Amino acid sequence: MTGTFSGRRVTSGDVAREAGVSRATVSYVLNDAPHQKIPDATRRRVWEAAARLGYAPSAAARALRTGRSDIVLGVLPDWPIEHVLGRLVQQLTNAFATYELTFLVHSSGQPARPLREIWKAVTPAAVLALDAFPESEADAMRAAGIEVVMATHGATQGSPAPPLVSEEPIGALQARHLAASHHRLGYAYPDLPGLGVLAEPRLDGVRKVCAELGLPEPDVRTVPLEPHGATEAVKGWLDAGPPVTGICAFNDDIAMAVLTALQGLGLRAPQDLAVIGVDDIPSAAVAQPPLTTVLRDTDAIARGLARRIVDLLDQKQIPAESIQDEPRVHVRESA
Repeated sequence: MTGTFSGRRVTSGDVAREAGVSRATVSYVLNDAPHQKIPDATRRRVWEAAARLGYAPSAAARALRTGRSDIVLGVLPDWPIEHVLGRLVQQLTNAFATYELTFLVHSSGQPARPLREIWKAVTPAAVLALDAFPESEADAMRAAGIEVVMATHGATQGSPAPPLVSEEPIGALQARHLAASHHRLGYAYPDLPGLGVLAEPRLDGVRKVCAELGLPEPDVRTVPLEPHGATEAVKGWLDAGPPVTGICAFNDDIAMAVLTALQGLGLRAPQDLAVIGVDDIPSAAVAQPPLTTVLRDTDAIARGLARRIVDLLDQKQIPAESIQDEPRVHVRESA
């Protein structure tokens, strides 16, 4: 096993000489080998020597010892990498680190290298994709020895399965919040096709609550992140019969586009149209008016995903249901 220190390679032999023990003892201590009766004082001496020398175990040696890589490859779809996605990636990095796994992210946005080239190059222990990918790709990964292939949205085993992360409760929570004082709801749908995997289940949540409460089917309109298109959507909602008075937006960016369109028409939220978003991005609090939004616990999601990957690597059974993150409404002036 080797590490690096001051531009030269540091071996476990260097640590052994520094600590005054055998290389075998260094290996047992640093690898936390079971059934070895090594005195605590000796263990401390080895760890202190390793720290002084800046020793880090070789990834290749660790893979040979454990029989697998310590890399989890995260595959991002062609989505905008903004505040929420960036936060989730950081939290996944931290969550996997607690299990001594490295989370390596690959974005599939064009002109990225083909995914097959990436996983062949890094040989990860597991692949975690935010969106489903072709079953043929998943089969090729498993054939190459990648032990776990999971998608947070969509199945990778060829048959329908509950998503690891459910979006439907988000839309349901939005609808229930607005339905307390609004009897015709609209849904502001994103104009990026790749986001449908998130938008559709959120919209389903709105639809189910409307049906449960005896409200009309939600009026769904695509809202682009540009003034003219957002204004046309707002006009359509207000001209509907009966008019829409509450909007569930796919996320905060789209919700703020609706707020901007209202201002351009000389109208106000929530008096003319109440608006609720999703994600509680930093600018939501300073929107005009401040935006009511659904806040979800992405840290709980990250920890849940990491735990399931690790359990599957350890050949343990995992729950069939989605990871629970208990979203909540952050009430501000817009709704």
